[in-house]
Amino acid sequence: MPIMNVSYRAGDLDKTMKADLAKRLTDVLVTMEGGANTHGGRAFAWVLFSERPSEDWWVGGETDNSFISPPGCFLVHVTIPEGYMNASHKHDVHLSVNAAIRAATGTTDPAATGASILVVIAEVPEGNWGCAGQTISLENIADSVGLSKTGDRYAWVQAYFSAKARMLSAYDYPKDIGGLLPSMSRD
Repeated sequence: MPIMNVSYRAGDLDKTMKADLAKRLTDVLVTMEGGANTHGGRAFAWVLFSERPSEDWWVGGETDNSFISPPGCFLVHVTIPEGYMNASHKHDVHLSVNAAIRAATGTTDPAATGASILVVIAEVPEGNWGCAGQTISLENIADSVGLSKTGDRYAWVQAYFSAKARMLSAYDYPKDIGGLLPSMSRD
């Protein structure tokens, strides 16, 4: 259930670029979901755009292009379920989001983007996602998007939450604290 919120400075995207970028970022989201190019996978792939007035976007203490590289100012917040991505997956997201923005804006040189495209990945703790009035877990999301629970990606998820369960037990956290996959228990 990843979500991308793309903030950009007024004038840095036109309507055509925004539509192209939305499609490209949706493809990134589907890839992030383990390639879940299914109806459920695409239904969970949300891209939101927030245009900001240029006088509200300050970089280096200035609102002009003194510290801005092509293609302009972009701040992309990527929200993902906790424990869904290892460091390599996150690195791939940083690269893919930058590539999508460069392609949609016609900026070809990746070195030219400098600090103008910032990507922040935030993990939502297990048990804090909700949909249709219900708390949903990473297990529910995997089922909804058609992600195999027998592949390497889900094995990593299980290893992550198993380690978290051991840590919570070792430090005597209350058993009802949550934060684990519903199929896991702490003894």
